[in-house]
Amino acid sequence: MKKWILVLGMITCLLGLTACDTGKEVTENYGVTEEQALEYGKLTIESINRAVLEGMAEDYKSNPVLYAGMQDYETAMEDMGEYQSIIGHTVSYDDGVTIDLEISGSRRDATMEIILDEELNYVSISTSVVYSFGEIMAKAALNTVMGMGTVFAVLILIIFLISGFSLISRVQNRGNQAETKNKEAAVTQPVREEVEQEELSDDLELVAVIAAAVAAYEGAASSDGYVVRSIKRRKR
Repeated sequence: MKKWILVLGMITCLLGLTACDTGKEVTENYGVTEEQALEYGKLTIESINRAVLEGMAEDYKSNPVLYAGMQDYETAMEDMGEYQSIIGHTVSYDDGVTIDLEISGSRRDATMEIILDEELNYVSISTSVVYSFGEIMAKAALNTVMGMGTVFAVLILIIFLISGFSLISRVQNRGNQAETKNKEAAVTQPVREEVEQEELSDDLELVAVIAAAVAAYEGAASSDGYVVRSIKRRKR
């Protein structure tokens, strides 16, 4: 019920602004004087403020422009505080009517821009909070610090990544060296066994020859089948 009362009030005011004769000279700009535009702006901001405070903004989803304006106003209220009064205004006519309202809030001032088309229908409604010079500089400094902090954080991350790549390379080199040593050991082991077998074979033959020589000296036959025919001294 409250929703329809608000809508009916806004429509009634709009019709009254465009149809009634206030006794003042009406401008050629869409038949709306500056005083009428101001009254229309007051009605708009009061209706939006009441709808937001009473939690009725969701009821205006069928009107995208008005609903977006209420959402923007609700966001601005976080810094602006409660709406108190209109402390200034400007009206301009260019492809429609643009109403700029200066709003006094409990914490900060704000501006609301209301744009109407040639038929005086809403085109856009936006609200922006007015911050002091100190607040603007503080936000700028905070944004700068955050930006620089993000850059340094990314640089540090890149340094760690590069260090990690070098560590991975070292681990891979150690693995390759260990694998190479294992391969060399696998190739060397059969060679060693072959050499040892050859050396052992030579030793057995030497023993057999010595045993045969001793047996021949004593006049007995060698048990290994070796027969010593002659003994010669080997020159070195």
